Amino acid sequence: MNENASTKAYEGDGITVTYDRHRCLHAAECVRGLPEVFDTARRPWIQPRAAEPANTAEVVRRCPTGALHYQLATGPAEQGDAGVTITTGPGQPLWISGSFTIDDGSGPRSETRATLCRCGRTSNAPYCSGDGDCTDWHNQ
Repeated sequence: MNENASTKAYEGDGITVTYDRHRCLHAAECVRGLPEVFDTARRPWIQPRAAEPANTAEVVRRCPTGALHYQLATGPAEQGDAGVTITTGPGQPLWISGSFTIDDGSGPRSETRATLCRCGRTSNAPYCSGDGDCTDWHNQ
């Protein structure tokens, strides 16, 4: 996980959820999956004590950008799938999941999910920040 000033940890009973606001593209998998834990109308908006750690971990793994991660109090750190999957579409970033390493020049980081910019208009390289419309980026 990318540890930086934009990352905040939320501690619960048996689980800690971390959130990196610069990587979030608001796919809303978290708020749809477990609204009692992830509620943007509440402060703090992540409340891991509101559900069982296993349920929270399962929903965190749905986050396609890697903005959310978890660490269980007992057991191994969050693990990605053995294989790496990369998907994309017209005007979309690269959606990556699995166990992989990203090295953006500041040192290698182990990752489980990430959304990488394809158009070069990001303010959070190499991650997609959603800053621009990537439609027809390859023609510019």
